[in-house]
Amino acid sequence: MTHRFKTRLEQALARGNYDALLDLVPYAKLIGVECTRLGDELLFRLPANKDNIGNPILPALHGGVIAGFMELSAAMHLLVSTGAPSLPKIIDFSLDYLRAGQFRDTYAKCQVWRQGRRVANVAITAWQSTPAEPIATARAHFKIEDLARP
Repeated sequence: MTHRFKTRLEQALARGNYDALLDLVPYAKLIGVECTRLGDELLFRLPANKDNIGNPILPALHGGVIAGFMELSAAMHLLVSTGAPSLPKIIDFSLDYLRAGQFRDTYAKCQVWRQGRRVANVAITAWQSTPAEPIATARAHFKIEDLARP
């Protein structure tokens, strides 16, 4: 783990402010991903931004932006929940689009379903109005550093 990464992770965990971690991923900054802690959970937010529109007629968010937002949310959630020594590497990502992502704020929550020594599975749900009406769900598999190794 680089000293800079370790310092940012420790500060983010201590302060509950994850901006410095998101800054490590240029795409997160480009699309505007934000993260806040609500109790024991992390809530990810993708603010409405005209640059993220894929269909200007509806207008609707670009599917790739939704996918990128959800993948980044899963990686950050895993990083924060495990205190991993580096950003986890994506192995597989499977996404189900359930309804159009309208031009408004989008939210995501993640849950780690299984974590082994080297692989973790994360479920992601994204919504706009209410969590009961998701716009997309996804499953991500990540390769993580073996936390038991020195």
